[in-house]
Amino acid sequence: MIQPLFIGTTELLLISGVALLLFGGKKLPEMMRGLGKGVKEFKEGMNEITNPESTAPKEKDNPKDTEEKETTAHNA
Repeated sequence: MIQPLFIGTTELLLISGVALLLFGGKKLPEMMRGLGKGVKEFKEGMNEITNPESTAPKEKDNPKDTEEKETTAHNA
């Protein structure tokens, strides 16, 4: 089982400060936005793998098919 990462406030501030120094204030929000989109796509992909039936499009009955089935049943 994967153990969760325990990152405290001090570590988060240190990482944020280093990232701000390396990339600058203008580039950092764009990078975080891209990271967020990547994590979202990863989660959606994992959900598709673990629950393929919940993400598959549901088939809708075609009204013509339903009418043909009913008329065939009544004629039989």
